[in-house]
Amino acid sequence: MKILMLARNPNLYSHKRLQEVAEERGHEFHIVNPMKCFMDIAAHRPKLFFGQTELKGFDAVIPRIGASVTFYGLAVLRQLETMGVSPLNESVAIGRSRDKLRSMQLFARDGIGLPVTMFAHDTSMTDEVIERAGGAPVVIKLLEGTQGVGVVLGETHRSAKSVIEAFRGANVNILVQEFIKEAGATDIRAIVIGGKVIATMKRTGAEGDFRSNLHRGGSAQTIKITPEERSTAIRAAKTMGLNVCGVDMLRSNHGPVVMEVNSSPGLEGVENATGIDVAGKIIDFIEKKSGPKETKTKGKG
Repeated sequence: MKILMLARNPNLYSHKRLQEVAEERGHEFHIVNPMKCFMDIAAHRPKLFFGQTELKGFDAVIPRIGASVTFYGLAVLRQLETMGVSPLNESVAIGRSRDKLRSMQLFARDGIGLPVTMFAHDTSMTDEVIERAGGAPVVIKLLEGTQGVGVVLGETHRSAKSVIEAFRGANVNILVQEFIKEAGATDIRAIVIGGKVIATMKRTGAEGDFRSNLHRGGSAQTIKITPEERSTAIRAAKTMGLNVCGVDMLRSNHGPVVMEVNSSPGLEGVENATGIDVAGKIIDFIEKKSGPKETKTKGKG
């Protein structure tokens, strides 16, 4: 097979592991920066170029598109989809998962456990928003944040209100969420591939930090999850339409609640914590499922 990865940094652990596994199995593997690509959007012969090189003849594409370049990265991925290249995760599904507000609304529609989540435009409603989210402390999130960036804990009503008003004053959209105190600065990441949970780890935040992201100094260890947590992770991935993802959940007093679904989960933390060859299982999925007929959504939102 001829596999293309869309990624700006080929030296990241996850990208090197996927390339290593693919090449060990005899596949041809190329990594290109989607921001350096340009498109010829023609009615019958759409093309994609990387510099002077036309990108053609690929069987599958692995999108590892950073959150800060989602718009253009997904445009490149859509171009490959129109060219008949089979995506590991489809552009529509990635777009859903990157929009925190939309993903929460879709989870609510499908009855998937969530923390109480509030969204408002008018800052005159701030007091009501905080109270309906369960009262301080509350978690305040930028809609576009990733890896724990743009996530603030409003520990008191006054501080939460100040943060919300400051963000809205800067014309930034935010979510206000219930703080799940009983989770104790830990969360669960479940890696879902092809509708199955194949690896799970518990992430614990650095001392004094309520966020558990490994990029922010958190630690990870393997964990056995409950049947309800496994079902929640699988349903969340299905709601987003993602073939491969990391589902982040908290253990609350009313069951597992989904915080986020990551369409490009890092592999280093989970492989080191669990000893599971996640990269190998991703390539397994590509080998079994790649083909132009595997694109399901056909551009549906």
